Amino acid sequence: MKVKKVIIHADGASRGNPGPAAIGATIEGEAGQRLASISQRIGRATNNQAEYRALIVALKEAIKLGTSEADIYLDSELVVRQVNGKYRVKNTALKPLYQEVKRLQGLLRGSVVSHIPRQQNTEADTLANAALE
Repeated sequence: MKVKKVIIHADGASRGNPGPAAIGATIEGEAGQRLASISQRIGRATNNQAEYRALIVALKEAIKLGTSEADIYLDSELVVRQVNGKYRVKNTALKPLYQEVKRLQGLLRGSVVSHIPRQQNTEADTLANAALE
């Protein structure tokens, strides 16, 4: 199934920071139809690492679906600003995750990464927290 454009909501969660961590994401088509839901543990990570890993897994899934464009929504201001080039990635643990996001974005014809308030990202947050429980 080829999908021209997807809407991704992604979130990461960590208990302890670092501590047990998980990711959650939803991928929808332009008409709002659910194409994929992601809810999985990722081992021990910081919250920022979990946020990046949620984005990476969601991008990989969207690419598998054959999409060429993605509108991406995250509630992590840090990740959004780093991916959009407003902040440098100084943390050595985040650099390879950032590079993987940029590589995956390069496989798409276009992608826009936007920050949204946490209350607008509840489904991805719920999926991440469900994987931790």
